[in-house]
Amino acid sequence: MSDANVDPRAALEQAIRERCDGGDFDRATAAALRGYGPELFGFLVSILRGPDAASEAFSLLGEDIWRGLPKFGWGCSFRTWAYTLARNAAARYGKGQHRRDRGRAPVSQLSVELAAEVRSATATYLRTEHKDRFTALREALPEEDQTLLILRVDRGLAWEDLARVMLDDAGATPEALKRESARLRKRFQLVKEKLLELGREAGLVGGDD
Repeated sequence: MSDANVDPRAALEQAIRERCDGGDFDRATAAALRGYGPELFGFLVSILRGPDAASEAFSLLGEDIWRGLPKFGWGCSFRTWAYTLARNAAARYGKGQHRRDRGRAPVSQLSVELAAEVRSATATYLRTEHKDRFTALREALPEEDQTLLILRVDRGLAWEDLARVMLDDAGATPEALKRESARLRKRFQLVKEKLLELGREAGLVGGDD
């Protein structure tokens, strides 16, 4: 198979897993943060409303990935698991976890250095990213609805993967995933309708659209 036919995401997932299988969790963390770091950081910027808060949460996320990889059972893709950790990191940031951790020696200096590398590499993109009026409308939605839109529309997560992230349970049963997927599909439709309503009120969408 030629390199042109290789799925970059599948190749990244394989690289991370091979390093984990070999017990080299430092290199697995490096591959994970360099490969998925920019999109995870962008996700944190979106839900935390700015790069400063996202930077703090991303540092927590880097530590969580490094500590969690040895126990990760690969019941889902690494990417899905990483978004679950990112949501948790954002929640912990909101509860002040980053302030309690200041002054404490990091568990992994590698994860700290890689987090700084990814933040720096992503900062230029975030500064130049176009922010249209529909983005502002999305930011008026509740956090769960924003997360749903980001992960489904912007990141393209499958419904089952999205259900795992929202349930915060990598080992959720098929029945639980089915129920949560159905709930999220209904919620997604309601959120789209709400955005359409907000768009009409803001004059961004015609009354007949």
